[in-house]
Amino acid sequence: MIKGFKNFVMRDDVITVAVGLVVALAFSNLVEAFTTSVINPLVARAQGEHGLGLGVQLGAAGNEATFLDFGALISAIIYFIVFMAVVYFLIVMPYKHIQARRGVTVFGDAPPTKVCPECLSDDLPEAARKCKHCGSLQTTV
Repeated sequence: MIKGFKNFVMRDDVITVAVGLVVALAFSNLVEAFTTSVINPLVARAQGEHGLGLGVQLGAAGNEATFLDFGALISAIIYFIVFMAVVYFLIVMPYKHIQARRGVTVFGDAPPTKVCPECLSDDLPEAARKCKHCGSLQTTV
């Protein structure tokens, strides 16, 4: 049981995902600081007068519990877009490039395959002339 866990943890995919997660969490703090320090003041400035924020008051004036804060929603959307862009361009793109150099396709469509009529394995490349599992000759269609 311990050996199986060790083999699982030491796979390239798990290590890569763990490193990516740590980097993404670190960038999360940077993006949150950007939205808090830059985007929120811009949204508040767009509102004009002093108030709770960019939104609609549903109840008594000044009651924060009944205030729909659209500024916070806009900030969260911008935060999400910036965060996902950072993850994509700094983690996903380099990972795809490295894996492509290794000959592995990730985050894309798998190459087309065909089924062996003898052993019914379904992972043979379209251009295969011989089954890699049972060794039978493949017909070209």
